[in-house]
Amino acid sequence: MKPLLYITPLRALLFGLTLALFELLTYLASDAVMPAMPVVVGDLNASPEFIPHALNLYLLGGVVLQWLIGPLADRYGRRPLLLTGCVVFGVACLATFWVHDIGLFNLLRLVQGIGLGFVVTVSYPALNEAYTEADAVRMMALLANIALLSPLLGPLVGTLMLQWLDWRWLFAAFAVGAVVCWGLLYRLMPETLGVERRDGTRLAFTPIHLLPLLAGYGQLLANRRFVAGSAALGLVGLPLIGWIGLSPVLLIHDEGLSTMEYALWQLPVFAGLIMGNLIINRIADRYPLPALVRGALWPYLAGLGLLVLATWCWPTVTSVVAGMSLYAIGLGVANAVLYRMTLFASEQSKGLVSAMLGMITIALLGLGGVVLAMLGAGASLLHFAVGAGVAGALALWPLWFVVGGSAAKRVVVQ
Repeated sequence: MKPLLYITPLRALLFGLTLALFELLTYLASDAVMPAMPVVVGDLNASPEFIPHALNLYLLGGVVLQWLIGPLADRYGRRPLLLTGCVVFGVACLATFWVHDIGLFNLLRLVQGIGLGFVVTVSYPALNEAYTEADAVRMMALLANIALLSPLLGPLVGTLMLQWLDWRWLFAAFAVGAVVCWGLLYRLMPETLGVERRDGTRLAFTPIHLLPLLAGYGQLLANRRFVAGSAALGLVGLPLIGWIGLSPVLLIHDEGLSTMEYALWQLPVFAGLIMGNLIINRIADRYPLPALVRGALWPYLAGLGLLVLATWCWPTVTSVVAGMSLYAIGLGVANAVLYRMTLFASEQSKGLVSAMLGMITIALLGLGGVVLAMLGAGASLLHFAVGAGVAGALALWPLWFVVGGSAAKRVVVQ
């Protein structure tokens, strides 16, 4: 794996791993907190209805500034913007240590989510600009495996820490992690704009002008393949987001499981997600990208079908986890490929494209999680299975525009 930038392969690898560490930290800030939320709402004298808000507001926070972060990264570079995002995330986590009101807690969750917005809008384009297509897909799959340790280990880590520490120390630990990430990014992250690459190209900085900026966003919204790819990315992940947000209610509050039992039931689901990413890492250069996505639909749809049918006949945690685990394999295969196809569905600057992509995707995830909760997906295991199954099936329509029919034949990925 040889980088396009004039840096050593070792530094390129360490740079990628540092991006993964920061991404892991931003996801841990949601996943490790979820088993603590029943305690949090109790300490802050709030209703259990606020439990899924901790995740949904965090995701929505990732959308708030993406429209601006992307163009700023195009103008001033990827490196200074990602360093800034790391500071914003760390300060918001540290402030949560002293919160005593559910309203302020929710506000800080929104601000913490902005750190996730920096990861999506800045680090992903930087990674794709630093590597060739096949290597970028492999690296994103590798980083996804590392980042996915968050939902795999996050509930376990959060549960174990809660055995000895107050939930506030979770956020103090995230703040310390942000300091570590900032130091590593400062030392290892190269700038991908304004430098000559091994293929002789040089990606230029892009000035910010309001009217052309708005026009650029308008052109992206008129690009059917881009909008379809962004919507597909959000919808394919919605069943998983619903599971992360609602499983504390379903398993701990409704089923009466302990926090440790709750954490252990997460393992098969996210093991499936990691398996899917390992599969795409092995086959990324063997097939065209649309064919990879179409292949991922087999376990994806089979898992959603199993989720609904098995839970309908046998409404137990085992039924739900079995269906979610198979679905997660398909999600793991498709995710990095869909991101690459959507990012290069437009010729516009990648900071602008990534910003709009992230806004659409995370808005669908955050709002979709809210809608699932409002429609009663947290009322029972069967309600969740039906809601998640319908949400996942909605992805088929935008996916058809990305990889199906005549559109698939016109896909040209740079």
